[in-house]
Amino acid sequence: MNNILTALVMLSLPMQISFSQDGSQHILDVRHFGAKGDGNALDTKAIQRAVDSCGVSGGIVVFPPGRYLTGSIELRSNVAIEIQRGATIFGSPSIADYFERVPALKSYNNSFQRHSLLYAERQKNISIFGDGTINGQGSNFKVLTKERPARYMNRPYVIRFVECTNVSIRDITMESSGSWMQHYLACDGLMLRGLKVMNHANLNNDMMDIDGCRNVVISDCTGDTDDDAITLKSTSERVTQNVTITNCILSSHCNGIKAGTESTGGFRNITVNNVIIRPSVEKNVRSGEPGGISGISLEVVDGGTMEEVAISNVVIDGPDVPIFVRLGNRGRKHWEGAEKPGIGSMRNISLNHIEAHNVKWTGCSITGLPDHQIDGITLSDIRISYPGGVESMPDVAPAELPEQYPEATMWGTLPSYGLFVRHVRNLHVRGLEMSTSTADMRPAMVFADVVESSILDSHFQMSAANMSAIVLNGVNGLTMSGSGLRGTAQSLLKLVGEGCSAIVVTGNALRAASQVCDPPAALGSVVRASNNDMKR
Repeated sequence: MNNILTALVMLSLPMQISFSQDGSQHILDVRHFGAKGDGNALDTKAIQRAVDSCGVSGGIVVFPPGRYLTGSIELRSNVAIEIQRGATIFGSPSIADYFERVPALKSYNNSFQRHSLLYAERQKNISIFGDGTINGQGSNFKVLTKERPARYMNRPYVIRFVECTNVSIRDITMESSGSWMQHYLACDGLMLRGLKVMNHANLNNDMMDIDGCRNVVISDCTGDTDDDAITLKSTSERVTQNVTITNCILSSHCNGIKAGTESTGGFRNITVNNVIIRPSVEKNVRSGEPGGISGISLEVVDGGTMEEVAISNVVIDGPDVPIFVRLGNRGRKHWEGAEKPGIGSMRNISLNHIEAHNVKWTGCSITGLPDHQIDGITLSDIRISYPGGVESMPDVAPAELPEQYPEATMWGTLPSYGLFVRHVRNLHVRGLEMSTSTADMRPAMVFADVVESSILDSHFQMSAANMSAIVLNGVNGLTMSGSGLRGTAQSLLKLVGEGCSAIVVTGNALRAASQVCDPPAALGSVVRASNNDMKR
């Protein structure tokens, strides 16, 4: 009887404490702090009590199977959240249950990011793990106005961590945020592993946003989102650096892998490897396109530098545009008192071993600005199958649009079916294969203001006897070797405008073309050709 009485007394206490096998870590059950877990009672205060108690000495706050309805929870240092199988944390459908937080760090997002379900600032050693689910119930938060920033302010994020150190989020399922699913700002030491994200509840439904963080590992994640999937940002003066993304399967109505919509602090040392980008299972599109806008988008538009980026082993299925690289000049301040940023820079970027199919006819692009060239782009072992079907040649020199929001479809249909390159230095292409499934009246590539470039071991399909395969405008120092054309074309090269020089064409299979270059007079002066297999 005494043992039974003791057990009943222990169960009536406001918390239950046990220890791991080594006796060093507290494990606290949120139910013993008053959480009902019935999906009806608001458990915010009980959950916060459990987190605060655990924060005193560190440990694990456990959510056993149940339905936990809650508003904002603020995490503490040395606290892990375990969401067990069968447990779901539901965000409250009322914005009144979410506290407002504006971080100390000055960031562009401070003007509109005020609410989140799980929040931490300047904490360390925090984690969320388990086989359970977080559901933000984001469809309850309506977009009340199109005006910025007000359109974002009543829609909470699921996770927002700011200036935190040693963060781990792993294995959980995340669903239905009011806006971005998770935002990590200026964190150091961030691991996101094994996450399963479904985010189609509202506008701005990104999968994850890594913003001015360093030492980041993202691996073994799957995501299906209305807005961008994995997004790297720099909305403060902090550099996003030392980031690796690997073994992920992504679906998005917007962009699969994206970096640089905001670029204030810049990006350095980024690797992406072993990623599949595929169509979304969700047919209702709030933003973007059913198959997605782009597979890979790399952008610098608000100052900052992007450098040392390596992307490899990517399969792209469905988006309009497989690859988009853009140096622009929107010049947006990251806070009201900041100086307007100048034009940024992009250099040393490589994209290797990429397969793209089921894309649209727009074409890929790599574009800098006049007097601000992207410096150092390598494309190797890339195969893209386009649908073709464009019946007339667009303007070979579309508008610069330096201040426009960077989007892979910003120019509409490009003047080349495959690759449009403008204001670039040190572009090196090897093993690029591009084809169309139906006839297309555009060249395979257009180069404008391109300096010191090469095209090696590459092959392009052409389907217009009166069209050149590659159009050059202001190109200085191009070597093309070991490459070939399929189908039929008027010439390999067409030179337009002024300023082309030092073009070398040697050892190519050009039987699909009637001549090396147009105008023929350029041969021997601007264009030097040798050992090419030509149509007889």
